[in-house]
Amino acid sequence: MLTRLSFQPMQKNVSLRHFNTFGLESRAQFFEEVKSIGELTDIIKNPVWKEMPKFILGGGSNVLFTQDINALVIKMAIKGIELLKEDQDFVWLHVGAGERWHDFVMYCVEHDYAGVENLSLIPGTIGAAPMQNIGAYGVEIKDVVETVEAISVESAEIRTFSKEECLFGYRESIFKHALKGKLIITGVLFRLNKKAVYHVEYGDIQKTLTEMNVESPSIKAISEAVIRIRESKLPDPAKIGNAGSFFKNPEISSEQFDKLKSDFPTVPGYPTIPGFVKVPAGWLIEQAGWKGYRDGEIGVHARQALVLVNYGGGSGAEIRALSEKIQKSVKEKFGVSLSAEVNFI
Repeated sequence: MLTRLSFQPMQKNVSLRHFNTFGLESRAQFFEEVKSIGELTDIIKNPVWKEMPKFILGGGSNVLFTQDINALVIKMAIKGIELLKEDQDFVWLHVGAGERWHDFVMYCVEHDYAGVENLSLIPGTIGAAPMQNIGAYGVEIKDVVETVEAISVESAEIRTFSKEECLFGYRESIFKHALKGKLIITGVLFRLNKKAVYHVEYGDIQKTLTEMNVESPSIKAISEAVIRIRESKLPDPAKIGNAGSFFKNPEISSEQFDKLKSDFPTVPGYPTIPGFVKVPAGWLIEQAGWKGYRDGEIGVHARQALVLVNYGGGSGAEIRALSEKIQKSVKEKFGVSLSAEVNFI
């Protein structure tokens, strides 16, 4: 007879419709919400669940469910924002993986801690943020991460990764590749600035600040400007199912960009590392004729071609098929390959 530890997940055949921002129906074979590292450790060590595949769910804002999940779905709900230390220039905040990202940003704005104000209103949780190295308007999470804490799915050993060990790249990290499925992120230590360095040169931030009659930037003003911009361009998942930007902005060689520019003079491009240029995926998709496209209950948003939407009755398989059609269309027209930012489950 198996020994049962103190914590025993019991929920079966649970709908995940309300746990993903696309609002797609998918059912978890087993489901449990964990609110502490102790609860998580009990699940990992429990022989009843040792061999059961496990799927870790945060805010559900970057996943596309294409079928039911024959696994134990663990909903991360480890909360808490703790000031660990501070000096004249910085503060170090430890944040639980289950905290909503935007709530953390608002906490920093309220306390005048700089570094994440450009990342306002990004959906999802703290635990998912390092996996994607989330970023917007000239700022990425790698700019403020000090360490990432995670627990081994196999042994329940707790590990701490330095920023360098996280191998952050553009929407990339070690947690998304080499260690995918092997670790569960439980918390992140951030280092925020007491002396702000403002990033207003990206997107419409400066234009929006001017419209707000802001003469001197502040942490709060930049956050409010970013929120205005995002709300004007991106649909609210509570009203229209979506996962924000569906595709990454492709990075191509300078030579390929020069050729693209000669064929399509209005194509925008932003130099990244030497020899490479980032091209807005939304521009490519819009120019390929997909903006505002609708097929039954799924489609491409009318204001932002980078966003695929579920109007209420679509399926993950249908959205995946649409994304593949868009990728093929962009490749044929521009010779540029698009990669999905959303994870297909």
